[in-house]
Amino acid sequence: MTELPPNVRPPTPEEIREHAATHFMSLSEAEVEDFAAAIEGTLDGYERLDALPEPTQDRQFTERDPGYRPDDEEDPLNAVVRKCRVPGASTGPLSGYEVGLKDNVSLAGVEMTCGSKLFDGYVPERDATVVTRLLEAGATITAKLNMEDMAFSGSGELSATGPVLNPHDEDHIAGGSSSGSIAAVMNGDVDVAIGGDQGGSIRIPASWSGGVGHKPTHSLVPYTGVVGLGHTYDHVGPMARDVTDCARVLDAIAGKDPDDPRQGAVPTEAGGYLDGLGDDPSDVTVGVLAEGFGHEASEEGVDERVQDALDDFEAAGATVEEVSVPMHDDGLAIWNGVVIEETRALVRDEGVGHFGKGHYDTQFAETFGRARRAGADDYLTTLKLTLVLGEYLAEQYHGRYYAKAQNLARELAERYDEALADVDVLAMPTTPQTAHERRDHLTRLEVIERALNMLDNTAPFDVTGHPAISVPAGESDGLPVGLMFVGERFEDATVLGAGRAFEASVGWDWQED
Repeated sequence: MTELPPNVRPPTPEEIREHAATHFMSLSEAEVEDFAAAIEGTLDGYERLDALPEPTQDRQFTERDPGYRPDDEEDPLNAVVRKCRVPGASTGPLSGYEVGLKDNVSLAGVEMTCGSKLFDGYVPERDATVVTRLLEAGATITAKLNMEDMAFSGSGELSATGPVLNPHDEDHIAGGSSSGSIAAVMNGDVDVAIGGDQGGSIRIPASWSGGVGHKPTHSLVPYTGVVGLGHTYDHVGPMARDVTDCARVLDAIAGKDPDDPRQGAVPTEAGGYLDGLGDDPSDVTVGVLAEGFGHEASEEGVDERVQDALDDFEAAGATVEEVSVPMHDDGLAIWNGVVIEETRALVRDEGVGHFGKGHYDTQFAETFGRARRAGADDYLTTLKLTLVLGEYLAEQYHGRYYAKAQNLARELAERYDEALADVDVLAMPTTPQTAHERRDHLTRLEVIERALNMLDNTAPFDVTGHPAISVPAGESDGLPVGLMFVGERFEDATVLGAGRAFEASVGWDWQED
């Protein structure tokens, strides 16, 4: 009999019965005995798998200073998990730019925590694709940036290391889950940052903290090497102080990556997103989405400030008209139907998933698998709730609601496309409210409510995949208000162009007030 490697042992008869039971099978003694023999023979091949070397990444930029965790004096907003230094090419469109990465983006040789104590000390061996592309474009990566614990909140107060403070008003929080990304940009710690977006996590902090955040079309920017929540709604994109820098970064990171199973055909802007920017409002036709206003969580001041900003945009020369997509009101419910069960599935698949042709991060899968088995009690409250509910729905209703939500997401996308047939972009408040006030000693239900009550306008476009940008539109009660432009899929240039034209003619910068 072939001696099996130490990491692959045959299951005991009791384990065979246990695993069969998870598939509703009750095995006879004879079946258990026969399966034990068959399994042991099959596992012989796994010795060969263990012996085969896994493909390694050929990294061009090998100078790596893994850095240190800054103290409160150096990092007053709690925006930075680790200061580091990884220089890229000596020349390129991002030469001279210091770039920060949300701390779920793999940077080889530098600790990655995902905002959670579950991953303290985890050091990736590979760069994410966006990292490779940033370095090739001449960027220097100087920081890993704080985020909500495993990205499962929009508030900005639920990192394992505490809240990320709003750079505009430290009595409020920055917004999440890419909280540190926007805070570091607005505080001048980095020039631009990379964020991630599954329900609004690039656009929410941009809106609350007075910055710019662009969620690209789903799959336009490769997600390879970024820790996600669900393949059908994971997005990664740029955050900056202005639209121009978002376009500059998008030029560097967008495009086809054979290692990303999320991607199909990936059309990019022929002349580049930066070169395609204009600042003439008369080139932009805006459809103001009626259903984007007046949500249950909406603040009157936010709705009024966005409408006033759009009136100013029209006065500057833009064509502005009202449009209606009644199904937008169901967008959050559709998003929930997708996200709750897909997140549950990805967690059960050790954070990397199955069934796609692309790169699988075996190092992270092993780390995540061990962490969740030993430390799941330390999951964020919102993630615990999602996993419990997702398991219940999948088991009790056999995936029906997930499947229906995915079908409805396609219909919702068609409804947005119909509205976009007559306008360049849709417009609405990015979030219904301004930044939450910082509070201590929240109850569990308050944590959940504050983590998820800002998603009405952002979340639907994660499951439809449309590109969206949040730009500053002014303030309400002394806090920043974000305006969101949404365009047709892979028309990111149009969305960025609308944002730039608004910024040039109407835009507001609290740092210059």
